[in-house]
Parts: sequence; structure tokens; C-alpha cells
Amino acid sequence: MTGPAATFGFRDVDPAEKPRLVRGVFDKVASRYDLMNDLMSAGVHRLWKDAVAARLNPQPGEVIVDCAGGTGDMARRFAKMARAAQLRRGGDDAAIHIIDYNAEMIAAGRERGGEPEITWTVGDAQRLPLPDASANAYVISFGIRNVTDISAALREARRVLKPGGRFLCLEFSQPATEALRRAYDAYSFKVIPAIGELVAKDRASYQYLVESIRRFPDQKTFVDLITKAGFSRAGYTNFTGGVAALHHGWAV
Repeated sequence: MTGPAATFGFRDVDPAEKPRLVRGVFDKVASRYDLMNDLMSAGVHRLWKDAVAARLNPQPGEVIVDCAGGTGDMARRFAKMARAAQLRRGGDDAAIHIIDYNAEMIAAGRERGGEPEITWTVGDAQRLPLPDASANAYVISFGIRNVTDISAALREARRVLKPGGRFLCLEFSQPATEALRRAYDAYSFKVIPAIGELVAKDRASYQYLVESIRRFPDQKTFVDLITKAGFSRAGYTNFTGGVAALHHGWAV
């Protein structure tokens, strides 16, 4: 093992192996990723993502990093909102950079079409192909739990943000009550892998996704990691009782 163990679902693995294992998961699920999100959440993930886009409030001329943005559903929201603001008050086009480690996810996103403001790049969240202090905002949605070193990815997000830049992270989190936690666990472990097997013909990948959520830090622990990475005024907003949470911070 090359260093402290990395998590892959409920397994601890060599950090050097995790990127290959995660890439294998998303190679398999890419073509049905958006459909599975709708089925697993009964469409609620769209409401969460709309709330993230509203909080971001993209503006004309801004440079926005959509990290782990694979299929582009978040980036399309940002592009449309920035263009609507541009029509109201003018300004330059926004530039939205989708950066995703998985080429299959990028390919699936491109097949769905894009907006002129969007560029697509295969890249690593821990080594973004962007200069220092080059972006107005950094968003990562349901991706940070899949990186090998979460703290390294947070530091990299801080590096590419300009002073005053905003950081937003939408991720599955820990339900706020014991009753909800029990119900969510039952649904996650019994229903989601079964849906994956039925629809995507891939139970193992969705078993990993469920397990990876359980290994992710809780809301307050993740706030601490964001603060340690150099962000100010870090905090979070729970969605659906903490099933998901929007974490945020500022680069100052």
C-alpha cells in the first residue's frame, strides 16, 4: 500500500488503486446515469440541483468550474441562468468548465448536447488543469466522495478560485434523525442495488455508491475539512432532512 488506506465503499483499498476502481464503476453506469438518478431519488435530485444553481446565481462573464460534472446537468443549468442574466443586463458570456475524471461520463454528457458556454475536459479533481485564482465559482455535485483524497480536492478547489470566489458542494450526507436514517438505510441497501440490477444490469456499482455515501463524513466533519482547506464562512444546508446537503465556503 502506497499510503494511508482510501475508501472504496465499505472496503479500504490502496490509494493508488481507488481511481481505477471508481473509473470502472462510472464506465459501467455512464449511459444510464441520469435515468438512474431519477429512479433512485424519484426525481428529487433535480430539486436539489435547482437549489444549488439558485444559490450559485451564475452571472455573465463568470468562470465556473463544474468539477465531476460528467453528464452536464448542472452546467446546463448554470449556462441558462447566466444567459438569462446576460439578456437582462448585458455582459460577456459565462465560461463553464466541466472537468470529470471519467471519459465515459464526459462522452455521455456530450451526446446529450450542451450550451455554447460549456467546455468539457477529462481531468482530476486533485490536479485541476486550471491556473491559480482563475475561477469565480467551483461546484462539485455528488462527486467529492469518489475522489481518493478529499482534502486534496478541497485544497485544489481553493487554489483555482479568485478572491471572493464561492465554493459549493452538493453531496449525499447523514439524515438528521434516527428514524429517517433507519428508513433511508433500508431503502438504500435493499432498493437501490435492486434498481441498478434491473435497469442498468449492474448491481455491484450501485452497491458501491450506497456504501460510499455511508463512508462520507457527516455535515459538521465536512465543514471542518472545508475550513482546513482555506475557505472562510464554511457551512451547510440540509436537503430532505439531511439525505443530501449543500456545503459552501468563500475564498477570501
